[in-house]
Amino acid sequence: MTEKTALADFTRKILIVLLIVGVAAIFVKLTYMLLLVFAAVVVAVILRVIAGHLTKIGLSDGLAVAVAVIGLFALFGALGYMFGGLIVGQFSELREQLPRAASGMQDQLARWGIDYDLRKLSGSVEQQASGLFSRASGFVVAVGGVITDVAVVITGAIFFAAQPEYYRGGVLRLVPRSAEAITTRLLEDWERGLKQWLKGQLLSSLCVAILTSVGLFMLGVPSALALAIIAGVLDFIPFAGPVIAAIPAVLLAFSQSPSTALWTVALFLLVQQIQGNVLQPMVQKQSVDLPPVILLFAVIATGILFGPPGVLLAAPMTVAGYILAQHAYIGAVLGREPKRPARK
Repeated sequence: MTEKTALADFTRKILIVLLIVGVAAIFVKLTYMLLLVFAAVVVAVILRVIAGHLTKIGLSDGLAVAVAVIGLFALFGALGYMFGGLIVGQFSELREQLPRAASGMQDQLARWGIDYDLRKLSGSVEQQASGLFSRASGFVVAVGGVITDVAVVITGAIFFAAQPEYYRGGVLRLVPRSAEAITTRLLEDWERGLKQWLKGQLLSSLCVAILTSVGLFMLGVPSALALAIIAGVLDFIPFAGPVIAAIPAVLLAFSQSPSTALWTVALFLLVQQIQGNVLQPMVQKQSVDLPPVILLFAVIATGILFGPPGVLLAAPMTVAGYILAQHAYIGAVLGREPKRPARK
């Protein structure tokens, strides 16, 4: 090898390294945008699932997607209207019950021999609440950013759902011909895995909401329906969702009595056991057989990397990452048969 050839080879390697570093830096800078793209894909999957059922009754694909979009907006509008009434009623109940709950808690502390004046706590809360007004402008800006992100995700989802083959073909044109076959299988499994995960998760969330509402009604906890809906929605967040959903329920139950709060904790533990040992395996069977420990650390990792939006999308991101690992590493590198989502 001549000196000139060696220099050219060294220069090429340096340029490749710089290109890899540059691409990695771009991805780091655009991580939040990529998260929004993935969220749009997940919403597009939801629209395609609904549109798939509508095409079975004779609607064209484009009309089915349009009806699915309008139907989802109508559903969210109805839920927003219902939640608005529930939230107003819940705050009214809290305003009436908090003084009695504070008095009861003060008596309970006295019976336990704890000398603590709850008025000090209420004064501290009032002081903290007054400080919220000084940060109101920042809160408005944050809410505006969230609304913008949601609008971007919904718009992107509509485009993805309307022409999935167009975007799938665009992805295939970006890979070498030698990788087209594995990329095609990967995209097919992503679509199938996310659809089946969504169907199983919706069934799991519905069961959690029903079980929670029945239990809270029996215990006499205020706003049981609203709390049950919150529990069902937060069931989409693995591990952390049920814990977050239990907090407002236990607080409202404590306004009734400490024993009601304890029974409410027991109720959420029971529902969590049913969800973890019956419903979650059903979801995994519908999609991919994810080990629970992978899902647990995936929630932590996505929370660290992306914050609350990452936690919300932890489950579908883990499903997509698991399928990618099966094809790109287990299949392509190790030469073994990758595990694929079950065909329905």
